[in-house]
Formats: sequence, C-alpha cells, structure tokens
Amino acid sequence: MLLNNIDKLHTTKMGIDRIKKNLNINTDVVEYCKNKILNENCVINKKGKNYYCKIDNIIITVNSYSYTIITAHKC
Repeated sequence: MLLNNIDKLHTTKMGIDRIKKNLNINTDVVEYCKNKILNENCVINKKGKNYYCKIDNIIITVNSYSYTIITAHKC
C-alpha cells in the first residue's frame, strides 16, 4: 500500500516541472505531495498500475510499482 511505502515516493525532473506548473507551487514537490497524501482527508484509490490520491481539489497520480509521482493537477 502507498502509505506503507511513503518514504519511497519520488519523481523525475520532468515530473517536478510538470507538477509545479500544474499546481502553481514553488516548493519541494515530493514533500508537498507526501504531506497531501498523508493528510487524513486524502482519499486514495488504486486503479490499474496507479494510485490516485485526491485531496483539496488536487489529484496526485503515483505509479504503484515504482512509487514515482507521475503528475498532479487541480480538478
């Protein structure tokens, strides 16, 4: 499960740029996403190979095998 492996969460350089642009943030993307995912109000669903974490009108997509943050966007 994602929460049991939260320390493995990471992203790529392209992922960092994409997420910063999509969410209009200028902070550490991995820490930002970790904090959102760990929030008790975050709803996590697994569909296929990805986890979809929804909180505060944001959806964070994480690969369930590599724990790579693929993208995050406002919904």
